[in-house]
Amino acid sequence: MRLRFLILFSLNLLLVSSAFAQFPEIENKLDRKVMSFLEENANNWRDMNIPLSDGKIIYDIIVQNGYKNAVEIGTSTGHSAIWIAWALSKTGGKLITIEIDKTRYFQAKANFKKAGVSKFIETRLADAHDLVPQLPGKYDFVFCDADKYWYKNYFMALDQKLKNGGCFVAHSTLARVNGIKEFLDYVENLESYETILDESGPSGMSISYKK
Repeated sequence: MRLRFLILFSLNLLLVSSAFAQFPEIENKLDRKVMSFLEENANNWRDMNIPLSDGKIIYDIIVQNGYKNAVEIGTSTGHSAIWIAWALSKTGGKLITIEIDKTRYFQAKANFKKAGVSKFIETRLADAHDLVPQLPGKYDFVFCDADKYWYKNYFMALDQKLKNGGCFVAHSTLARVNGIKEFLDYVENLESYETILDESGPSGMSISYKK
């Protein structure tokens, strides 16, 4: 019970603090370059990209927990991956991001280069249904923002590869439709995870920590 309280308190504190700060504190040239890119393109993110506020929450989760090995399912044109890679530049980590659409894949790669975070990202053009179960190694952070009806399958494929203390974040969980309800019903009832629903953004996110 005490562990549950501490996790929920920490998560709520993180969400509140993220809501009041659009960008992290600028410490170096890379920070300045990434922030400049994000500011310049703040109104240009379309095509299934996350809002800026959600990017800051993801950044804070990674930095505050010192995560280093990350997977993203659903790159789109790269907004969330830039936030993840920016955070990983602080922890010494790297991201594997997966996109099935070739046009979005190449646009994302161009955006990574412009933002200055390419060296922190391994971009894969692939069907995540096939690739995710085959990913080798262990991970401590997963961001899922792909086909909603497959969320539970993605989670189950990565559960055994997620380190204790790791975090699985699923985007667009506010409306429990198209497989989201099935996924949330499953993960919220797992004794091995502590899940909180962030409803501060327009689409919502579920944040699940592995105990």
